[in-house]
Amino acid sequence: MSDETDPAGEIIAPVPRVTLQAFCVSAVVAETIEAASRDRRMQKAHVKVQMGGAAAALEAFRQAPTPNIVVLEFQTDSGSILESLDQLASVCDAGTKVLVIGHVNDVLLYRELTRRGVSEYLIAPISLLDFVRAVSELYTTPGAEPLGRTIAVAAAKGGAGSSTVAHNVGWAISRNLKSQTLIVDLDIAFGTAGLDFNQDPPQSIAEAIFAPDRLDANLVDRLLSKCSDHLSLLVAPAVLDRTTDLTETAVDALIDILRASTPTIVLDLPHVWTAWSRRLLVSSDEIVIVATPDLASLRNTKNLLDGLRANRPNDAAPRVVLNAVGLPKRPEIAPAEFAKALGVEFAAVLPHDAALFGTAANNGQMIAEVQAGSKHAEIFVSLASLLTGKAEPKRGRASLFEPLMARLGRRKAS
Repeated sequence: MSDETDPAGEIIAPVPRVTLQAFCVSAVVAETIEAASRDRRMQKAHVKVQMGGAAAALEAFRQAPTPNIVVLEFQTDSGSILESLDQLASVCDAGTKVLVIGHVNDVLLYRELTRRGVSEYLIAPISLLDFVRAVSELYTTPGAEPLGRTIAVAAAKGGAGSSTVAHNVGWAISRNLKSQTLIVDLDIAFGTAGLDFNQDPPQSIAEAIFAPDRLDANLVDRLLSKCSDHLSLLVAPAVLDRTTDLTETAVDALIDILRASTPTIVLDLPHVWTAWSRRLLVSSDEIVIVATPDLASLRNTKNLLDGLRANRPNDAAPRVVLNAVGLPKRPEIAPAEFAKALGVEFAAVLPHDAALFGTAANNGQMIAEVQAGSKHAEIFVSLASLLTGKAEPKRGRASLFEPLMARLGRRKAS
């Protein structure tokens, strides 16, 4: 398993459905590209790695069409690199992108490669994320804003409170961090986002998921329910007129559209284990697992952590939130023991407060709206900062003097 992790806050866009063929001359580079092909951001790409370098590529493409991307490794001097590329140009199809990996740090070579239409030049040794980033940037529009960051929130067991955490964290990101945020309720049959925000829009996420032929940015925009200047919802219909046996890729197109338009997307996942829910978890930028201090949650959280770490070796580990701690008369696993058994530090520990959370749920409000400045509200703001890598904007010192300046202004006017 690689010990590389995607730096906090960096967004590497997923690579689209492309074919990529790499022709390497060193085992180290070949192994790096093989490992990169298993990264979650490369899951749509079809990658083939072989040895032989430019000579093997020239032979292969004399009789076969070239893929979308050709990756060539060279260990030769600048002159040999340029000569090989000129030969390869005669058999490459128009529109093929070429990514060169060399062992020479030469500005003049880089300029010549650019002049010949080479898309990117990487200097070996390369890291797994260097390669993923380079391939991703081949399909990122110059000057475009980075794609939105997805935060998936899932429960370790039913009733753990993952929806409450997702909604309050999304609200804190929009309200306290002033970031455009979208909360997506993926519990199609039983979702509570509409209730929790006191919203009852006429359309829901079902229109996007069950009519993929109509799905585009305009349709998605019509489905969003605006809660505030910085917060929108994509609610679940919460009706039982159909089952939700979705295919593994059923939500992919919707997420791609959302990422192109919204900086922060909070995915409120249902407590199910299906191909599509697993795919969403694995492909998200951040994962939050919400657990309660009991044995079933401990077992399930460990299973989730182990599975996700295996499928996301190049990402930060999922965050764990321990919820409803201190329920009267309930035997509980102490938070310190729970964390020790998992080998993690909690991202947050939320004390049980039936009155506060019950009032918020019944009123269609967030915790900070019911009790501003409460410990729970502060925890959600801290969690929002942790997940986004953003700090809450500090109020300018000048604002403290605004009332005084206003009074002075009135005195002068009089």
